[in-house]
Amino acid sequence: MNAIGYIRLSIKDQSQYSLEYQEKSIRDYCLRNDVNVLEIFQDNGKSSYTFDRPNYIALENFIKKHKGVVRYLVVMDHDRFSRNLSEVLTKIDVLEKKYGIKVLATNEPLDLDTTDPSVFMQRAFKYLVANEELFRIRKRVKMGVRHAIESGRFINFAPFGYVNARDESGKGIIVIDEIKAEIIKKIFADYLDGKQAFVIHNEVKELGFTTKGNSAIVRVLSNCVYAGLIKVPAYKNSPERYVKGKHTRIVSEMDFWLAQEMLGNKRPSKSRAKDEVPLRGILKCPCGLSMTSGWSKGKKKYYLYYRCTKHRGINISAPDLHKDWNEILSLLSFSPNQVQKIQTESKKAIEIALLGVAEQLSVKRKELSELEIKIDRLEEKMMNDEIEPYTYKKWFSKYSGQKAYLDSEIQNLSADQKGKWKKSMELLDNLLDIPSIFKQAEILDQHSLIKEVFKHGITYSKGKCRTPSVNPGFSHNSLKLKQIGLLDNEQPYENLGINPIRTRSGNRTRTPVEGTGF
Repeated sequence: MNAIGYIRLSIKDQSQYSLEYQEKSIRDYCLRNDVNVLEIFQDNGKSSYTFDRPNYIALENFIKKHKGVVRYLVVMDHDRFSRNLSEVLTKIDVLEKKYGIKVLATNEPLDLDTTDPSVFMQRAFKYLVANEELFRIRKRVKMGVRHAIESGRFINFAPFGYVNARDESGKGIIVIDEIKAEIIKKIFADYLDGKQAFVIHNEVKELGFTTKGNSAIVRVLSNCVYAGLIKVPAYKNSPERYVKGKHTRIVSEMDFWLAQEMLGNKRPSKSRAKDEVPLRGILKCPCGLSMTSGWSKGKKKYYLYYRCTKHRGINISAPDLHKDWNEILSLLSFSPNQVQKIQTESKKAIEIALLGVAEQLSVKRKELSELEIKIDRLEEKMMNDEIEPYTYKKWFSKYSGQKAYLDSEIQNLSADQKGKWKKSMELLDNLLDIPSIFKQAEILDQHSLIKEVFKHGITYSKGKCRTPSVNPGFSHNSLKLKQIGLLDNEQPYENLGINPIRTRSGNRTRTPVEGTGF
């Protein structure tokens, strides 16, 4: 039997295991199970949230090229494979059904029945915990970056006029490049004297200004860093603000703010971040095109709308649509009874899993005890001059490595497994409030959630959202949504009682809608 291995570390990885340790774990696992390792693929510094990793792509190409040759894909632990719950379960399903490859972690038996519901639940919870850990890592990094910005530290690549450096404590700072700083001073001075931006650009290019683009000069004039300031973005209830930077300014604050007045940057901006229009690009017009968003001018202000790029005369009020969307998500949230049922089934699976951990721990402790006896005998032979120092050193090194490996495995198995599962169970309560999950998620995660619930897409027609079908796990209130005119679900209602944990196979086709349908 043949297997391939996969090992991964991300740039900000919290794993205590090196790539070398992961590879050793995989090779030892395959050796114990008499499996031949054809290749081990490695991604170093790559995110766990997407499978768009160079060497994972190479791994899949290897599988396609050697279809039928590879039987197992082995990882040291499942969080090395992915931390994206929805995507990883789909990926495992494809590998097993399309290529006949079983994905295994080194703490799982070779003959693991992956079709067993309890195995599915165990894996789902492992990936759920890994997914939640990823979000916490992201939040810590995000808050660390924000703290650095609030303290006046510039953390990105130095803009023209500065160079990146390190202060006495080793933290990143920017310092003035004296030659390029003179060009920045000239840009501000000329603009404040009334020169047009394109004229200034042509002049400073001759002096060594290398930034390209029609808006290059405007970007310089709009950059508060040159005035010794750092912009702190708005966050929750904290508005956008400026703080004094730890770097040295090139121009005065007065000149910077005067330039902003001339640029018009003090006026309220009509633009909005993509997060303000979460349905853009994913909600479709009945004609088949994805909807975009834009602004229409009223008597006193601008109004945000969703619109089709083909049917420009149709505008859907974004605030009104978002209100309906929030109500749809509320009705898609699991009921307390559903969550309780999932928790009950999960507890049964967890009890089985914990029994398995206890058995593994017993085996590992027995192996460690036998190994310690070997080490004692080795030292005894050395004391009695029965072996040469070279032989002792060779075997002591080998035994010590094995002992360290077993100690590590025992430590992991002895960890608070019940605490981890309890934490996983607590996460299930989030299923009661889908709108809150949606609101807190980043825009790409919001789109992933929509695609998971509405696998065949969602359109807006005749004043309501429409979909060919809803993921069975979220279809409990589909009839009510249709009755109150929020969501028209074409899925037959006799299918709505399907267990929310299970998935449904098969594809549906949708008859194209003529015209706009509005």
